[in-house]
Amino acid sequence: MLRVAITGAVGRMGKTLIETVQTSPQMVLTAAVDRPDSSLIGADVGEVVGLDKIGIQIVGDLTQVLDSFDVLIDFTHPTVTLKNIEICCKAKKAMVIGTTGFNSAERGQLEAACNTIPIVFAANFSVGVNLCFKLVETAARVLGNDVDIEIIEAHHRDKVDAPSGTALRMGEVVADALGRDLAKVAVYGREGQTGARTREAIGFATIRAGDIVGEHTVLFAADGERIEITHKASSRMTFAKGAARSARWVVGKPAGLYDMQDVLGLK
Repeated sequence: MLRVAITGAVGRMGKTLIETVQTSPQMVLTAAVDRPDSSLIGADVGEVVGLDKIGIQIVGDLTQVLDSFDVLIDFTHPTVTLKNIEICCKAKKAMVIGTTGFNSAERGQLEAACNTIPIVFAANFSVGVNLCFKLVETAARVLGNDVDIEIIEAHHRDKVDAPSGTALRMGEVVADALGRDLAKVAVYGREGQTGARTREAIGFATIRAGDIVGEHTVLFAADGERIEITHKASSRMTFAKGAARSARWVVGKPAGLYDMQDVLGLK
């Protein structure tokens, strides 16, 4: 039985992850971690997330439970995730990371850790979204430089990073397929007299409203026609199931950086 630890345990995603692990016949939750200043430290995590008591108390320090798990699932914040990476590297524990908002230096630290432990890191763990990545890549290669490409994403009001990690990954997929440097061609919002759009630009539009779980569209617009590849998530459970699938897959793998394309065999 695969032993799983979840950090950010009382957040929205953490609760969904716990529910997913608890209902999986191949996995068992053995550790739950949250902020050390949380008022719920010491509480039974099952009761906190709306399940029956499961005998797992929430702790505020990952080092307290290092001997109790095989893989850590982390959907938190870059600063928290980087601390957890350091701890897991020393303990040789596998990780599944769904945290977004890393800057280039932080991403470098994450990639360096993959010389020590296996990590599945993905902007989005939805199977459907990862299928969309392949469809977007194919569309970009076929349509080439004959279309304008825009990426539109929408999330709930509490999401703190923009554009979303998924939208940025879609931009990277398009740019790679077309031989462009996303850092040079990305346009993040428009206002005022912007001038005519260049063909090389890859535009991003961000919406934050209500309780939208996650919606992403890549628009390929030509003269006379357009193609839209869209994914809409109605529940965080789709991300949690993908993360759980990744956790089962990554344990026992050699040290390295993997993503959902690896997990799903799409590479």
